[in-house]
Amino acid sequence: MNKSLSFSAYIFIGLMLFALFFGAGNLIFPAHLGQLAGTNVWIAITGFLLTGAGLPLLGVLAIGISGSNDLQSLASRVHPIYGVVFAVVLYLTIGPFFALPRTGTVSFEIGVAPFLGEGSHALALFIFTVIFFGVSMWLSLSPSKIVDRVGKFLTPALLIFIFILIIASLVKPLGEQTAPKGEYIAAPFATGFIDGYNTMDALASLVFGIIVINAIKSYGAKSKRDIAAACLKTGLIAVGFLAIIYIFVAYIGSMSVNRLGLFDNGGPILSGAASLLV
Repeated sequence: MNKSLSFSAYIFIGLMLFALFFGAGNLIFPAHLGQLAGTNVWIAITGFLLTGAGLPLLGVLAIGISGSNDLQSLASRVHPIYGVVFAVVLYLTIGPFFALPRTGTVSFEIGVAPFLGEGSHALALFIFTVIFFGVSMWLSLSPSKIVDRVGKFLTPALLIFIFILIIASLVKPLGEQTAPKGEYIAAPFATGFIDGYNTMDALASLVFGIIVINAIKSYGAKSKRDIAAACLKTGLIAVGFLAIIYIFVAYIGSMSVNRLGLFDNGGPILSGAASLLV
């Protein structure tokens, strides 16, 4: 029997999708963009949003509208061999080859490394990685509970801490925006547009869309039209939060150069800003 999703169901699934999207790159890239873009930060972040938030929304919608049960079946519409190759390459890209190592190391750099001495980083990173991915595996082994565990509890807690940092940056700004640097001088929009791909959420959306569809079905939606509509609504919730955080993290980065110095990645920017603001 087909059922309409409640408002709370849309919120929980949307927050779950946001949490799935919100990995290491979603924090470090806009912060670094802010430092380099400086006074051009608003133009640069507009380009970043198109690829960092807009494309992930389109990816989730593509899965929802297609009615596919998995990524391989969707890609196999091009050719069966293409479907297998594309699925394997995509899972390796957003998994062990790129996204997973970045997620673990950035989380360590932001949350643990600032409190440790230089000589203890290697051992601490190993211990942190084991615990971090052990918890991640525990969450992944129960797909039917992912909405409750992530959408109802972990994501709201994450958003609270992020918004505390955002509010603090508005109440007591770190400093003044500096002049743009590098490619952000002449082409801030285009550079931000390209940088938005670095989050890898455009690729991940094709996988996360399947998780969203399963969650939607668990709430009673069965028809293709209702599933597609629910994908749109929950996707808008997820990318809406992403966009807000991208904008303000880039803003924090743009104000941080004089106080923190110029860094080659966003991890130290955020940990330093948190130390000064909160």
